[in-house]
Amino acid sequence: MENLQWRFLPMLTLLASSLFLLFFKDPSKSSHSECSLLPYNHFWITSKRIVTPQGVISAAVEIKGGNIVSIVKEEDWHRNSKTGQVIDYGDAVIMPGLIDVHAHLDDPGRAEWEGFPSGTKAAAAGGITTLIDMPLNSDPSTTSTETLKLKLEAAEKRIYVDVGFWGGLVPENAFNESALEALLNAGALGLKSFMCPSGINDFPMTDASHIKEGLAVLARYKRPLLVHAEIQQDSGRHVELEDDTLDSRLYSNYLKTRPPSWEQAAISELLTVAKDTRIGGPAEGAHLHIVHLSDASSSLDLIKEAKSNGCSITVETCPHYLAFSAEEIKDGDTRFKCAPPIRDSANKEKLWEALMGGHIDMLSSDHSPTVPELKLLDEGNFLKAWGGISSLQFVLPVTWSYGRKYGVTLEQLASWWSERPAKLAGQASKGAIAVGNHADIVAWDPDTEFDLNDDHPIYIKHPSISAYLGSRLSGKVLATFVRGNLVYKEGNHAPAACGSPILAK
Repeated sequence: MENLQWRFLPMLTLLASSLFLLFFKDPSKSSHSECSLLPYNHFWITSKRIVTPQGVISAAVEIKGGNIVSIVKEEDWHRNSKTGQVIDYGDAVIMPGLIDVHAHLDDPGRAEWEGFPSGTKAAAAGGITTLIDMPLNSDPSTTSTETLKLKLEAAEKRIYVDVGFWGGLVPENAFNESALEALLNAGALGLKSFMCPSGINDFPMTDASHIKEGLAVLARYKRPLLVHAEIQQDSGRHVELEDDTLDSRLYSNYLKTRPPSWEQAAISELLTVAKDTRIGGPAEGAHLHIVHLSDASSSLDLIKEAKSNGCSITVETCPHYLAFSAEEIKDGDTRFKCAPPIRDSANKEKLWEALMGGHIDMLSSDHSPTVPELKLLDEGNFLKAWGGISSLQFVLPVTWSYGRKYGVTLEQLASWWSERPAKLAGQASKGAIAVGNHADIVAWDPDTEFDLNDDHPIYIKHPSISAYLGSRLSGKVLATFVRGNLVYKEGNHAPAACGSPILAK
């Protein structure tokens, strides 16, 4: 009997150790089952429509340890010879997860406007797998290593998708080379500046001299400078916001306060320093990126000219400029206020023409939320309401729904929303369904229609301020994978927020 007890002692010890690890493991380390709605980390995704850099194919994508390890075309697919679980999406589209390079999550300091948990849950529900957070609207703005550290602390264990960070270029740091280098060394993916008042006190506007200095530093890091390109012009056509004689409920009056000449003037001034980014120029290696282009006339012509002259320059626009036009916006509906403003229908058509023709490089949300009180929804005052379109969760179905009229292809969607944004943000392992890349994937049904109303599951913090509420859209997101973790599936999020902060190296 004694020998028998000794024989079982090692087994009892092993069992006790296992129980100890089960009940007393470090709670700060999330298990795979908490990070993903799938119980396994080696599996296959199959579909008849998988968007790859080589085109749309019927295939199977093998995912293991968070990465794409193989892609097998349908004709070579022998299910019985493969190991791992299989998720068959049939005719649904499998596309690289969207990368939104222009989002304001307002965390820390103004998390009541949005915040990392709500914003990244909304992103996951919309098929976005990577967000690059703007340096302003949080409090304080991200203009130093200390404020970037605050961002990282606020994001820790609170993000459901991967999140990177732009730093801010402001007059305070523009001529301080060591301060800019420290911010970039700390991991900022690039810098962002405003050429007009930003509306945020600790993020003042820059001019061409500041931008020239910023580009000189960025050249050594081969990172971009993103610019809000508007300069206030004193002209007979310009109307001051403070003009008390204006009817503040008329959208047409708000439109007059920010004419296209503001964008044209800013871009014209930018191009005087953009030439430094040409091959052989003093800022070769830096890159200039113009955010949320609204004017599709002279401003766009200037950008085309700069590209043809060899400047390293790209430009984005946003779904709200492609979906809406000034003629449709009802007086007092301040949900539609943004800067630059949504212009007329003829301008919208020109934006689509430029996007389809390759002259506009990519899309971003410019998700700029706030609390409903600052939108002045009841008052309807366009001149005083907070400007910004709340859109994060909806950009994929919005782009698809409005783009079908223009013949948008799945490959174009992947280029505008994944491939080119990944390149801008310096993310070589993201942006495409390719072997070796992170398994950042969205599965969606382009043919399913839905009404964006109070019954639709919405994860942005304040749905009532979104200009898209009330729309009927096509393109339902079925599932979102971030580094192989199934973080969202038809209304459900993974239990734990296991997104990774992205820092430049």
